[in-house]
Amino acid sequence: MRDSELTQDHRDFQAMVRDFVEREIVPFHADWERAGLVDREVWRRAGKLGLLGIDVPEEYGGGGVRDFRYQVLLSEEIMRVGATGIGFALHNDVVAPYLLGLATDEQKRRWLPGFCSGDLVTAIAMTEPEAGSDLQAIRTTAFQDGDDYVLRGAKTFITNGIHADLVVVVARTRPGRGARGLSLLVVERDMPGFSRGRKLEKIGMAAQDTAELFFDDVRVPAANLLGTPGRAFLHLAANLPQERLGIAAYAVAAAETAFAQTLAYCKNRTAFGQPVGTFQHVRFELAEMATELDVARTYVDRAVAEHNAGRLDAVAAAKAKWWATDVQRRVLDRCVQLHGGYGFMRETPVARAFVDNRVHPIYGGTNEIMKEIIGRDLGV
Repeated sequence: MRDSELTQDHRDFQAMVRDFVEREIVPFHADWERAGLVDREVWRRAGKLGLLGIDVPEEYGGGGVRDFRYQVLLSEEIMRVGATGIGFALHNDVVAPYLLGLATDEQKRRWLPGFCSGDLVTAIAMTEPEAGSDLQAIRTTAFQDGDDYVLRGAKTFITNGIHADLVVVVARTRPGRGARGLSLLVVERDMPGFSRGRKLEKIGMAAQDTAELFFDDVRVPAANLLGTPGRAFLHLAANLPQERLGIAAYAVAAAETAFAQTLAYCKNRTAFGQPVGTFQHVRFELAEMATELDVARTYVDRAVAEHNAGRLDAVAAAKAKWWATDVQRRVLDRCVQLHGGYGFMRETPVARAFVDNRVHPIYGGTNEIMKEIIGRDLGV
């Protein structure tokens, strides 16, 4: 975020996060990529520093600060070093609002202390093999049997799926009711019938934990129902704007990092006896990227301020998400091109960023769905 948007407390937090990232993530991330999974202990180390549950009340071990700038700064510092295997943003930005806004007092006492300490890693399971952005097509079902729900189905592309100790599962509890038939159930690690399939092999983000999840007659206590039965679609709609804003902020930070690396490369790399950045075409490419990034950064920073003020709606979040991730996609493509042959080498940071971040226009709702949301708001 721009320095003008930050207080001294934010800057101190940023410096602390930067130190944590350099000390606890950078030396190990390449090994985690080769292993295909980050070390579980990094979650506990983050928890000790208060990097998990930033907005969770202090009584549960959280930071007690409702200011999304802190979460954005955490994501930006992780992105600055290209550490795409770290799943803190999903935990903090996506799952936390469900637990804070929907959990009962008893559920909060059970789950939030571990959430903040890093002893409980969380995930949210919406996507299915046959249902992505179309949540009304969800086939995972749960029927009530005494004091339990019996959960059946499968989910895929689930971030933090292997490490997750708590999974918020979207399931159909009222057949034939469409969007009004969905509920949220919290599945815990050791529940019989809950299993994990493959850790999925992606074209990028090799260290990120993305998995298939299976539910074979899992008996989920009714005490693990999150929110109101049949109201999951509304709960999701209420929390998706923050998720999409977080993706937008992450995308801008990734693009800014790649642009800075490319600008330095163009100043130092020579061709035909002069730096490649002095050629008019390259200079124009750099000028266009700098401008697009400034515009995207301005909009995203404003959206963060609006979110903090409680004014960010679904349409504004959709605009931020699709625009920022589309700018990111274009910038990363041009950064690879300006690096020439080195841009195609995995050892080059922009090459890794190119594949690692290609997912941003896809997850959190595809950019095509974002345009649908915006278009419908226009009455067309």
